[in-house]
Amino acid sequence: MRDDGTLDDSNGPARPTGRSEETPSTERVDDTPSIDRTAAPQGAGTLRTRLRGAVNRRTKLVVATGAACCLGLVGVSQVGFGAADRATRPAPAAEVAERAALDAASRSLARPSTAPTTPSAAPSPTATPKAKVKPKPEPKPKPRRIVPVAGLDRVQMDNAVKIVRAGKEMGVPRRGLVIAVATAMQESTLLNYASGVLPESQNYPHQAIGWDHDSVGLFQQRPSSGWGTVEELMDPEYATRAFLSALEEIPGWQDLPLSVAAQAVQISAFPDAYAQHEWNAGAVVAEILG
Repeated sequence: MRDDGTLDDSNGPARPTGRSEETPSTERVDDTPSIDRTAAPQGAGTLRTRLRGAVNRRTKLVVATGAACCLGLVGVSQVGFGAADRATRPAPAAEVAERAALDAASRSLARPSTAPTTPSAAPSPTATPKAKVKPKPEPKPKPRRIVPVAGLDRVQMDNAVKIVRAGKEMGVPRRGLVIAVATAMQESTLLNYASGVLPESQNYPHQAIGWDHDSVGLFQQRPSSGWGTVEELMDPEYATRAFLSALEEIPGWQDLPLSVAAQAVQISAFPDAYAQHEWNAGAVVAEILG
């Protein structure tokens, strides 16, 4: 028997071995069952080489896998022990103070702006702000001053204005206003008369005193004839409304001559006297109405 465990066939016939006897073997011997080289057919050396290579590769893979597992276990154990150690170990007071100081310093630093930077335009000269000028309120239109016309004075013209305005409020046409002013010119010369017969009438504003029975006011209307009370008849506006209300009750009064229309209301002893004031009365009404 030879040193490699094969039978010594020196006495038998020589068989081909597939390799030179003079070349030393460099193959590694492991625990795999030995194969009879003398009994293997031609090409058996190649098969043995493949088997041994496969066994060697499997051995290396097992060793490498085991080493990797061991390294993983060691790493996990180190991480676990380090985390537990850090969780249970209290931080020194100096370290806590240092961290607090660093946090405060980092918070005090101004954070850089993330807005995109654009080239700044040339600085414009600062304009002096102008003081806001409040718009002036539109002046209220002043009432037109009505000047006396047709030979009247200020008191007479003011009484004529009261007559015209009272008639306008009633909706009386212009012809009725002229008749009313002309009648007051004839009856009282456009003065608000009190009566010497009725001392009560003198208790109200008046501009003259008459003695024609109990006739009072601009139209010399008599309380005893049912025109109204003394107080009412001394009011120029009321006296005007009383006259025009009676005038509007006359059928076709607008087509009648002025003297006829006025006499139908007043029933005066001088019926034709009203006609003489028609032109002046028209001028006064025109001035007041504008």
